[in-house]
Amino acid sequence: MKILHVCANPKPTDESISKQLAAAFFMKLVSLNPNIEMDNVDLDADPPPRYSYEQFRGCWYPTETKGYIPTSEEEEASKYAREMAARFNNSDVLVLTMPMWNYSMPAAMKGWIDHVLSPGLVYEKRTDSVRKLHNIKRLILIVASGDVFKEGDPRDALTPVVENAFKTVGIEDISLAWADGQDRNRFTDSDQRKEMAKEAVEEHAEEVAETEGATG
Repeated sequence: MKILHVCANPKPTDESISKQLAAAFFMKLVSLNPNIEMDNVDLDADPPPRYSYEQFRGCWYPTETKGYIPTSEEEEASKYAREMAARFNNSDVLVLTMPMWNYSMPAAMKGWIDHVLSPGLVYEKRTDSVRKLHNIKRLILIVASGDVFKEGDPRDALTPVVENAFKTVGIEDISLAWADGQDRNRFTDSDQRKEMAKEAVEEHAEEVAETEGATG
């Protein structure tokens, strides 16, 4: 089993709750199955390029216009997307790690999603459906936020975007581990909330390991 881990957080791990949760997830997973293969994408160290008009044409026009051949400029503009899509397609589980910023995701993560979830790269468009070109069977979303959010909170512009975007390309199994209330100046139970999120990521790791054991 191969896991693609995409992280968008500029903080070092000792200052980042979301990174600490991701570390707990992988520590648990490796303890259960040391043969798991991991592919890490650090969007702070290697941010995605600006999504350009040339890339849009190169990715979308061939699916909309029969016989369209991308130009050399369009091919060059979509190089990052094609490289990341190849890593995406060859993975079995996707883990996204990020903080919530301004009620949404960091721009680097949104940019990565925009690059990768392109027709012809990870899926093929059909009249009323899509055909997957990837092997992703499960997505695990690891998030931390300063504020507290209830389920379905209208302020949450992060999890609905992730869920809807990846369901569009055929990923229905989506799990969430969210350490909210991490602003210690306002919430006295930050540690308890973090511990609950840690327990959730470890449960997700156990489930992934069990799936690998059943199919491997």
